[in-house]
Amino acid sequence: MVTIQLVRRAMAQPLPGPAAQQLMAPRPHRAVQGLPVHYHDAGVLVLLYPHGEALSVALTRRCDHLTAHAGQISFPGGLREPGDASLRDTALREAREELGLDRRGLEHLGPLTPLEIPVSANRIHPWVAYAPARPALHPDPNEVAELLEVPLDLLLDAATAGTETRIIRGYETDVPYFLVYGHKVWGATAAVLSEFLALLRSSIVGRLS
Repeated sequence: MVTIQLVRRAMAQPLPGPAAQQLMAPRPHRAVQGLPVHYHDAGVLVLLYPHGEALSVALTRRCDHLTAHAGQISFPGGLREPGDASLRDTALREAREELGLDRRGLEHLGPLTPLEIPVSANRIHPWVAYAPARPALHPDPNEVAELLEVPLDLLLDAATAGTETRIIRGYETDVPYFLVYGHKVWGATAAVLSEFLALLRSSIVGRLS
């Protein structure tokens, strides 16, 4: 079972970076043209906390009426605003707005590797934080259709991962995903999780060796 002690050891390791992200990133069958030359910075929060007997991560299903990434599974997060002191503050502000998260008492474990998303011209900066007890969360119904509290052990199970072919921007694309509670977690969220899980696996191997 994944513990916070194991996560702390994992986050102290060098980040595996894009190689780990790409394991769960969509792979077009043809090169996609017209990629953006300028990216907008965004912060997302990888929020960990105990839920039941498991250490879990908070994911959200975005409301179907939203203009960007409607209905998709994501981390709480969004674009940096002028009042944000840092991209970590962006992630925490967005988590407060989307989930009602109180940042007091959080243990900040560090950043993961930034990830560029050509389809939205965003560069997301993931930050990992830990709450020692399940926080009181109040999802904003205008943004969040559903809160998913996903055990890290479930995400580490190889049976949770799959791949399907979709048409994205007119191209056949192999789309890896994590299947959790009937939802497919794919795209940037899956890529961020892929790097984080790679760190956990490395830490588990180190503990057993």
